[in-house]
Amino acid sequence: MLTAVIVLHIIVCIALILVILLQSSKVEGLTGIVQGGAETFFGKNKGRSYEGKLARLTTICMIVFIITSIAIGILSNK
Repeated sequence: MLTAVIVLHIIVCIALILVILLQSSKVEGLTGIVQGGAETFFGKNKGRSYEGKLARLTTICMIVFIITSIAIGILSNK
């Protein structure tokens, strides 16, 4: 059981690294202030865009990462 959780944890770690690296930078500097970045089409429909899906996938991976971390801690003490 512990081996399966560790393998799942490693897979989630790799997926989390990839998802974070695929995300675009949030730093726009003065360009974002002048152009009004939140007023674009993608700013209004963030949940349906590519960036919104990556953000949701990052959240899911983080939750699974935390759960598997706790499970490894509990199972290793037995």
